[in-house]
Amino acid sequence: MAIDLEDIYRDLHEHPELSFQEHRTAGIVAEHLRRLGLAVHEGIGGTGVVGVLGNGAGPTVLLRADMEGLPVQEETGLDYASRARATDPDGKDVPVMHACGHDVHVTALLGAVERLVAERSDWSGTLIALFQPAEERGGGARAMVEDGLFQRVPTPDVVLGQHVAPFPAGWVGVHSGVAMASADSLSVTLHGVGGHGSRPEASIDPVMMAAATTMRLNGIISRELAATSSAVLTVGQMHAGTKHNIIPDHATLGISLRAFDDAVRTRILTAIDRVIRGEAAASGAVRDPDIVHDDHFPVTVNDAEATERTRAALGAVFGGAQVIDPGHVSGSEDVGVLATAAGAPLVYWFLGGADPQVFAGAADPVAVASALPSNHSSRFAPAIQPTLDHGVTALVTAAREWLGSAS
Repeated sequence: MAIDLEDIYRDLHEHPELSFQEHRTAGIVAEHLRRLGLAVHEGIGGTGVVGVLGNGAGPTVLLRADMEGLPVQEETGLDYASRARATDPDGKDVPVMHACGHDVHVTALLGAVERLVAERSDWSGTLIALFQPAEERGGGARAMVEDGLFQRVPTPDVVLGQHVAPFPAGWVGVHSGVAMASADSLSVTLHGVGGHGSRPEASIDPVMMAAATTMRLNGIISRELAATSSAVLTVGQMHAGTKHNIIPDHATLGISLRAFDDAVRTRILTAIDRVIRGEAAASGAVRDPDIVHDDHFPVTVNDAEATERTRAALGAVFGGAQVIDPGHVSGSEDVGVLATAAGAPLVYWFLGGADPQVFAGAADPVAVASALPSNHSSRFAPAIQPTLDHGVTALVTAAREWLGSAS
């Protein structure tokens, strides 16, 4: 019986799970892979699932999809919208939504496996279908590798994957070289001395300390980085206090850094540390700040030769004009961890997920795309079709380019 991809997609969208909690999703994936005749390995890196199909001599190709949702309250109004809730790593009850399209990734990969199984008389080699947990936390790929991924399954000759984005379905975006930024998340606690709001002279105000630190941090990019370098630094969280007239004894900051070059990243991280400690000292902090490095995504680098080979194959199917170069993308991914661990080239592309009719006749398609809800938005809602069909076709086309021909 053929897989009903649209039903699977709606089901996954309605039942998202947070990072390392993808038990239901992993179970659905494993069941379908077994039904398609693959050897299935479960629980790799926590909830990771890998299916392997050996089909004679030839190259080994790994296709990857990530599985989890995000702590976002869905506001799409879809009849299959998520109402799920979960407990996050901090013990908080949060809403959960597939706000980044990982439900598209999982569904398209299942469809690609089904098609490749049906076409197995036309190719030879080994297919690996890898369903990864916890991409959003930057730890899922690493967890799978450290749990012996490539001791359990064959080492691939190439790693391929895709990410849905809000441009027209039927278009593919792929960039050779550095394709996506590295990302670092830091949690900072600044220590002051609490007291009454009427007597600030008897306190060391961590709110002032946090505000001054935030202002100074936002000057690193504009004043310490050359104009020819690119990076983004964001203070996305600031928390302090419980009441209007109480000066708290500490404040916390959440910092995000994106960079396209490891040397630039190192320089900025050094500056971040210097600024935080310097502002704390200037404020008379009673103790050094606590700086915790939470997550790290490496730079995503598409192998130049492998990318051009895959681009040509995609262009032959989708049309050369519809395979575009999006340039550097400041978002981040951990798929490169898999390729690095395998010593294999990576090719990672963006898959259009918006209704093509929205762009029909548009004088400025970029402006149309910019106005659509993007990944991580509470209103992000890829068009089910033709997105899924194109997602399956892109994966199959890329895989067949690398797999051998049947003798």
